[in-house]
Amino acid sequence: MEPARMAVTVDLVVLTVRDGLFSVLTVRRGVPPYRGRWALPGGFVELDEDLPDAAARELAEETRLAAVHLEQLGTYGRPDRDPRMRVVTVAYLALAADLPQPTAGSDAADARWASVDDLLATPKKLAFDHHHILSDGVERARSKLEYTPLATVFCPPEFTVAELRAVYEAVWGVALDPRNFHRKVTGTPGFLESTGETTTRLGGRPAQLFRRGAADLLHPPMLR
Repeated sequence: MEPARMAVTVDLVVLTVRDGLFSVLTVRRGVPPYRGRWALPGGFVELDEDLPDAAARELAEETRLAAVHLEQLGTYGRPDRDPRMRVVTVAYLALAADLPQPTAGSDAADARWASVDDLLATPKKLAFDHHHILSDGVERARSKLEYTPLATVFCPPEFTVAELRAVYEAVWGVALDPRNFHRKVTGTPGFLESTGETTTRLGGRPAQLFRRGAADLLHPPMLR
């Protein structure tokens, strides 16, 4: 039996918190298939290219964004996922704060940050199987907020507990009790480190400023 002929692509789930909303980077496709539909950025892997290099290149080509830290999310190979041919895609996840407004390039007609909740609520808005890939990426991010200090990635270098709580509320899509949240995050060993400074940038009384602590894993975890 001859080996199956197929192409390999990379797709990127780039997540951030913008204006209080959990947001994902999307591009409007400028070429068939699904011309005019929104999609995750990505494209075909070149013959002499490693997968992480392809992911970084596609991100830069389609959105003009500089490379951000990428971690492999999963592999998707449903036979009918691409109408052009048999295509297997390797998805990558990126989470970062203060990412700039993207600019469309390459074969993308437009690029924008979109609300994660809006896209998850409308499965047919995204091309290919990108709704499935986005769902997996969002769940990975939400889970990582439970057992790692990942939420601090979306905060300034020095932040208040209220600013950290706003990240959890945006990513998890829930309202959290301020007192319970403060008790949990300040009582979790290695999660936060006090700067000894305060700020009034949120208005009201001065609030204590923190930075990320030394812990890589949270114990006990921050359960949803």
